Amino acid sequence: DFMNNRKYYRDRFANYPDVVTLPQFREMLGGISDKAARKLMHENRVKHYYIQTTFYIPKEWVIDYILSTHYAEYRLKLRVQI
Repeated sequence: DFMNNRKYYRDRFANYPDVVTLPQFREMLGGISDKAARKLMHENRVKHYYIQTTFYIPKEWVIDYILSTHYAEYRLKLRVQI
């Protein structure tokens, strides 16, 4: 159930700030590489703000991405999984 999944990830990521940086985002996705994270940003797979050379991603947008069909397929290719 979608809302239960959202609640699960809200609970799981409760210790993260409401808006995370790229290193925090990478950590939230199980430690994906900097290159992989930047590729997701550049392909606009993950909604984000880019302000003065820094990516900012609202935590809800990270959860949106984790619950997306792209991530469902992408995670199968990853060595690390959450």
